[in-house]
Amino acid sequence: MGLSELLRRVAETLEGLGLPYFITGSMAAIYFGDPRLTNDIDIVTALPLEKVGTLCGAFPAPEFYVSEESARSAVSRRGQFNVIHTFSGLKVDLIVVPDTPFNRSRFARARPIPVEPGFAPPFSSPEDLILKKMDSYREGGSEKHLRDIAGVLRVSTEKIDRCYIAEWAGRLGLTEIWEQISVRADDRR
Repeated sequence: MGLSELLRRVAETLEGLGLPYFITGSMAAIYFGDPRLTNDIDIVTALPLEKVGTLCGAFPAPEFYVSEESARSAVSRRGQFNVIHTFSGLKVDLIVVPDTPFNRSRFARARPIPVEPGFAPPFSSPEDLILKKMDSYREGGSEKHLRDIAGVLRVSTEKIDRCYIAEWAGRLGLTEIWEQISVRADDRR
């Protein structure tokens, strides 16, 4: 099973359960920015506790590994859990987010992106991807987040709503990071 097949399998399962979702992380950064290698898929969803068993059951062993206990914990604490394709080692991080104004905005702004013929799952908007990458950078300091942001700004610059980013950066306490990134991006033009 390849990455796009795994993505389709998870997307169809989420859609079949009527769950909102969108792709974010490295796959979205690759689409909106620079190509790079990845072996995982980050998917944001609003998973209710009552659908955990059905979701986990859609990925049976031995082809898949998913811990229903971890999934229930992720729903309770608004965290993440994995679905791993055991034969290939590819994994999906399912990120269960709280109902906040920012997350509602992220779901509303997600847009379908054609991954392959007949399959266009929703992806994070580039602005929301940048905001979450800035938040991840603030939390862990990993330069990969800054590289992804730089790639998105370089490749998709005409599509980027900088006012939206500035507004949410202020609301999320990311203004200083956004200002530094903006200066660097403007210097490279």
